[in-house]
Amino acid sequence: MHMTLRQLTLFKAVAQHLSFTRAAAELCLTQPAVSIQIKQLEGHVGMSLFEQIGKRIFLTEAGQELYAACVDIFSRIDAQEIALNELQGSIKGQLKISVVTTATYFTPHLFKAFSPRYPEVYFRLNVTNRTHVLERLSNNKDDLVIMGQVPEHLHVTAHQFLENPLIVVASPQHPLANESNIPLARLAQETILIREVGSGTRLAMNRAFAAQNLELPTEMELGSSESIKQGVIAELGVSVLSRHTVNSEVNTGTLKILDVEDFPLKRYWYVAHLSDKKLSLVARTFLDFLLNHASEVIQQVYQPINPKNATPTPLVS
Repeated sequence: MHMTLRQLTLFKAVAQHLSFTRAAAELCLTQPAVSIQIKQLEGHVGMSLFEQIGKRIFLTEAGQELYAACVDIFSRIDAQEIALNELQGSIKGQLKISVVTTATYFTPHLFKAFSPRYPEVYFRLNVTNRTHVLERLSNNKDDLVIMGQVPEHLHVTAHQFLENPLIVVASPQHPLANESNIPLARLAQETILIREVGSGTRLAMNRAFAAQNLELPTEMELGSSESIKQGVIAELGVSVLSRHTVNSEVNTGTLKILDVEDFPLKRYWYVAHLSDKKLSLVARTFLDFLLNHASEVIQQVYQPINPKNATPTPLVS
């Protein structure tokens, strides 16, 4: 049996996506090129690796066995590359990071500042919601994860590296747009656009409202910060968002930061990993960069908020 790493790479991509089209797009190849390589691989194996039912494809039993072997093979190759780089003292190779969706508004600025210092490090970034970030963290699928709320049910090491102020935003045409020191009880009378259950922003909002014996209105739930911003711009209601998500809209005047008592809520971004995980040299280098330079980098991008009403929000540790 003669299989090449290239064929296994293509097979692994198709198996992960269960789609020749998406695998081809990921690898910057044509679908026919991927199909030909998979056919050749099946010829080497002597069995079908995929079966088609309707318009969908599935792994056969042989395909499942080969996929498990692929995961092990490429994991070993990655580990060997890391080990050799560390023996050479070289800071190069891939860095796998998962971030919650809200963090995508500032992480590119961090990558941009890091890359010129270490041009041989390349990022493999996974962007998803908090639930899936925690799932990836618990299954050790990434080198590091970035989130705004440290999980209490996982044994993790988390480092606070950047302030994450939560602010109240509204359309400039909203009746509260020009009010000062708005009571939270008054805000509770408005339609509030909120994230899904489990998001860090929603957890912080629940705590802020509960601290004043108020109930957080939940009639308008949206699945992303971007959809919430568009809803607020369309005057569907007001919302509480990370300051990092609304920089462009505040600067252009399409969103207004409301002056609400006890806001901004003072929270932080954390970089985390499983406590028992041995970090690679690349991961340790990026972690050190975040702890020492992230605030400086982000301050050059985002205008500071007047912190006169900032109130610390309790965090799970």
